Amino acid sequence: TKRTSEAATLLTDHSGRNGVYSLLMSHATGGPSLPQERKIVTAIPGPKSEALLARRQAAVSAGVSGMMPVFAVAAGDGVIVDVDGNSLIDMGAGIAVTNVGNSAPKVVAAVQSQVAAFTHTCFMVTPYEGYVEVCEKLNELTPGDHAKKSALFNSGAEAVENAVKVARAYTKRQAVVVFEHGYHGRTNMTMAMTAKNMPYKHSFGPFASEVYRFPVAYPFRDARPGAEVAASVISRIDKELGASNVAAIVIEPIQGEGGFIAPTPGFMPAIVEFARAHGIVFVADEIQTGFCRTGQWFACEHEGIVPDLITTAKGIAGGLPLAALTGRAEIMDSVHVGGLGGTYGGNPVACAAALASIETMAELDLISKAQAIESIMYERLTKMKAKFHAIGDIRGRGAMIAVELIKPGTMDPNPELTGAVAKGCHAAGVVVLTAGTYGNVLRFLPALTMPHHLLHEALDEIEAQFSAHS
Repeated sequence: TKRTSEAATLLTDHSGRNGVYSLLMSHATGGPSLPQERKIVTAIPGPKSEALLARRQAAVSAGVSGMMPVFAVAAGDGVIVDVDGNSLIDMGAGIAVTNVGNSAPKVVAAVQSQVAAFTHTCFMVTPYEGYVEVCEKLNELTPGDHAKKSALFNSGAEAVENAVKVARAYTKRQAVVVFEHGYHGRTNMTMAMTAKNMPYKHSFGPFASEVYRFPVAYPFRDARPGAEVAASVISRIDKELGASNVAAIVIEPIQGEGGFIAPTPGFMPAIVEFARAHGIVFVADEIQTGFCRTGQWFACEHEGIVPDLITTAKGIAGGLPLAALTGRAEIMDSVHVGGLGGTYGGNPVACAAALASIETMAELDLISKAQAIESIMYERLTKMKAKFHAIGDIRGRGAMIAVELIKPGTMDPNPELTGAVAKGCHAAGVVVLTAGTYGNVLRFLPALTMPHHLLHEALDEIEAQFSAHS
């Protein structure tokens, strides 16, 4: 067809052959896996990406950010292939989404089968088994052996917003406690809960009311024991809000956009104990940390935390949009009939992908693979820290690792070096992400299926960039 011909022309590689197009077609139809190699055949961006960048600038809102100046045509495990035929090492996994890889075979097969059956009926109109089965799996996998129920949504922000709704309905209270450096989404409610102004909140207010922010135990910048920081926070909540007015305490077990801050041990257990004692719903935002990412099914498990409610998204469905709220059955059932839902929530195709993703995680033992990635990265990054004094901290768990960069000899954030290293990696064909309240954190989120030789090659390039810019 004319459209197929146009696609072939677009994807023709720089030497005139249809190599990228053939690779994409083979990959999409269940052919051989993408070669797990970094291969740079043009400048980045190449000419075809530059042409698409011009089209993007003309057609897409300038408010939508863009990090890599390339356009993908295929991806799998540790690589992304762009329209010019460059194969890049992917240390971002779509921001912790493709834990099982970008096109895991079981996910592809499940999606194809479901699409052929039906793409949508709306679960609230004509339900289907896939939605129920995903909820059953979540009720089984999430921490705690109490009776649980779940509801499905489209995005992490929706899941968090619904957690607040459920907590307020259950407790008949309004106040919501969140923490410095936290990120919870881009809706009006979740922007109020998110700490960082730029780019998430700037010029978008006024925001939802009854959201109160308190310090978090940040090990690199606060040496106090976690329980001591928690005691200070609890005292402030009592004095400033009154515990009897708090509906929910919401926290990320490892703060994602805030810079992969794992609160000092002892902080979260003390907060949970306080919540339990005062009838406050404790909500774990596991949107970035869930589904084997940190070397456990969920990051709460590292400290034995059992949340009342847990929000999930990102890694749940192999790249398809799906989110969930799971929690104690009596809390989840406190909402009136019709109070939860949405037209697309728990889409059948996304549910099929989620079930296949969860099956893949178990079969491939991705918990162990995340732990192996952690061992490799800590060993390599610790050696870099000894060489480059701008690396102030190495932190994270599993395949969710970050380095915080400072100006040597100080604790001052170093966002300039962070940006330079990231830009150098991008030009060399290694996708890395930045984060942090101060813009001075390099974060690494490889797919849990990434081959170790690619992980080492990415770390070689990261080290080379530190050498070039130090």
